[in-house]
Amino acid sequence: MKYPVKSLLVLLFMLSFHQANSQVLISLLFGDKLNSEKIEFGLEGGFNFSNMSDFQSNTLLPTFNLGFYFDILLQDQWYLNTGVLVKSSVGMDKLTESDVSILDPQTIFLQSGDYSQRINYFHIPVTIKYRFKNHFFANFGPQVALRTKAQLIFDGEQDNKTVEIKTENSDLFTRLEMGLVAGVGYKLRKGKGMNIGFRYFQGLTDIIKDERISSRNKSYYLTVGIPIGREKQEN
Repeated sequence: MKYPVKSLLVLLFMLSFHQANSQVLISLLFGDKLNSEKIEFGLEGGFNFSNMSDFQSNTLLPTFNLGFYFDILLQDQWYLNTGVLVKSSVGMDKLTESDVSILDPQTIFLQSGDYSQRINYFHIPVTIKYRFKNHFFANFGPQVALRTKAQLIFDGEQDNKTVEIKTENSDLFTRLEMGLVAGVGYKLRKGKGMNIGFRYFQGLTDIIKDERISSRNKSYYLTVGIPIGREKQEN
């Protein structure tokens, strides 16, 4: 069944504001109806490793991401690749005392543990993808992000007990972020199966409101994309 572009855009908008578990359920139930000869729809998830520029910490923060994607055929082997990472976080790990003082001036730095900064986003890439005849692919384009929550997190020990302390600091960060994403990957089963890929995101906009520092996100993604209902369309 072929859906008009307007309906797909409405669906994309609605799904982007649901929790990840709702998104997965809807995708599994209706994924086969979103696929056609010119559109591939599927779930996408994996791990990303991120950092923020101009802070003293250079330790990457490992997090998990989950969302959905559309590959829309434009011409020959050229595709428009878009979708939403519904569950996606970036940030940095093992913060220094100076980093913590910027991210939350009220926090008393504790030596018996590690601080990390985590920022939750809806990430929406809009890239041009080229599929080579050997089933490799490459894509490049802009990515916009909508911040939902940000937290300064302490993991360590207090009074001989393991503790986790989360301090909300969302107001320190801008609501929107723009950047560029580039990636490469391979499509299994002779071009009809899962996508395995690597992507790099570089933020172009300053994400922090504090005038003492200008910071941009960067993140490395290892992803697996699973087409939903594709085999039903081909049978």
